[in-house]
Amino acid sequence: MTTWYDICTFDEIPAMAARTVRFGAREIAVFRTADDHVFALENKCPHKGGPLSEGIVHGRKVACPLHNWVIDLESGKATGADEGCAEEFPVKLEAGRIRLGLPADAAAAE
Repeated sequence: MTTWYDICTFDEIPAMAARTVRFGAREIAVFRTADDHVFALENKCPHKGGPLSEGIVHGRKVACPLHNWVIDLESGKATGADEGCAEEFPVKLEAGRIRLGLPADAAAAE
């Protein structure tokens, strides 16, 4: 079961940028691509924990600002020869607002 949280309006995240939200100790980056798709990943690169929200968004990927690992926004997986994965979260757009889904048990713990 998923609990949905209202995060912000779609227009509050510029194209090719991100916004972060906190749920307890967990920080989640919500990304908007140039073609206006929205994705959410744990704001931690699987390599050394760099803040993905501060990386460069290109296509449906983000480059970590610390060591340039490229992370797929759809799956959270590192691309190329790199291995690792940032946790992904469901998002949806409703009436111009972005909603983030968290597992009900995780949301209850926050």
